[in-house]
Amino acid sequence: MASSSLCHRYFNKITVTPFFNTKKLHHSSSRRISLRVNRRSFSISATMSSSTKKVLIPVAHGTEPFEAVVMIDVLRRGGADVTVASVENQVGVDACHGIKMVTDTLLSDITDSVFDLIMLPGGLPGGETLKNCKPLEKMVKKQDTDGRLNAAICCAPALAFGTWGLLEGKKATCYPVFMEKLAACATAVESRVEIDGKIVTSRGPGTTMEFSVTLVEQLLGKEKAVEVSGPLVMRPNPGDEYTITELNQVSWSFEGTPQILVPIADGSEEMEAVAIIDVLRRAKANVVVAALGNSLEVVASRKVKLVADVLLDEAEKNSYDLIVLPGGLGGAEAFASSEKLVNMLKKQAESNKPYGAICASPALVFEPHGLLKGKKATAFPAMCSKLTDQSHIEHRVLVDGNLITSRGPGTSLEFALAIVEKFYGREKGLQLSKATLV
Repeated sequence: MASSSLCHRYFNKITVTPFFNTKKLHHSSSRRISLRVNRRSFSISATMSSSTKKVLIPVAHGTEPFEAVVMIDVLRRGGADVTVASVENQVGVDACHGIKMVTDTLLSDITDSVFDLIMLPGGLPGGETLKNCKPLEKMVKKQDTDGRLNAAICCAPALAFGTWGLLEGKKATCYPVFMEKLAACATAVESRVEIDGKIVTSRGPGTTMEFSVTLVEQLLGKEKAVEVSGPLVMRPNPGDEYTITELNQVSWSFEGTPQILVPIADGSEEMEAVAIIDVLRRAKANVVVAALGNSLEVVASRKVKLVADVLLDEAEKNSYDLIVLPGGLGGAEAFASSEKLVNMLKKQAESNKPYGAICASPALVFEPHGLLKGKKATAFPAMCSKLTDQSHIEHRVLVDGNLITSRGPGTSLEFALAIVEKFYGREKGLQLSKATLV
């Protein structure tokens, strides 16, 4: 949907300055190649150059999970080889808002590795931990000296890059409450994404997708960035007040605290899952993340490893004010084939209690199981042909009575804010929108 003209609007503002030595970035690897000639098979070894760009994303306890996950997801969509490294002494990381992730490796094991880009997420206390990590500081400073790309978002530009002296004489931006600190070590600007030479900075959760697509463009070119951004369904007007379309308005009620179930499965879209969990926990809802299958650890669509709170078998024992599904092709297919989850959703709908889905899930889960009967819905653009009623598919977030649906990763924050609004009111939704820089 959405994206060619939108992306060109972003990218035309960017001045790209060459920042790398191509000789240093020419990685070689030994490969075995199989050939078949005249019906005979041969196997030979050869040294092949690889132009795959290597990206490091360090994380810590207290990292902002939505920022980290969007960075990982979008750069992997672009074809980059992304390494997610824990600066803690374990690969499991407890990010903000109770979101648990499992990283690829420990930073201590890869300090001699060379990357084309090192990008730091924000979040507290994660940002402080990254700032105080001496091996990471050394890697980032060497990256800078060698003329390779560094990037940071939220508190990290001020806390890490500023403290390490990388921003002297540079323009940079960061999360609003850190602007005064940033101004002491850089020329502080309020851009959603700021590029100055080989330093790229950004502001917070709501700017992370623009930030990440910009870095795809820096590493892999404008054409690749446009290609990546299309399926994201990015906002056409970033920074403007979010809107929702509502039909057949009803009140979403709860007692005490909203009880919300977010199922996840292998292949779920990690950006959508984390956006929903993150924003609803910021609103102080009780969010239960339940994994399908026999393991709490789920490998999402772009190989981010998320850890659920409980298995669905355990979650089934309770009732919920809302059951809401992230998308992702593999995850949606797993949801659709789960008799247990489908029965929970049908019971939810029959009880006139809210239920919702984003991306592939309205089309692959709700539609075939009769959960959209008599309802208007939207879905991921390429999936909308599977909807019986396509009259309202162009809406980014659509509420029809107790049903809420949305389109894709780029609408996931708006989707989550709409849920907040339905439970807590418009003022609360706008408050969280401002805090997350949507």
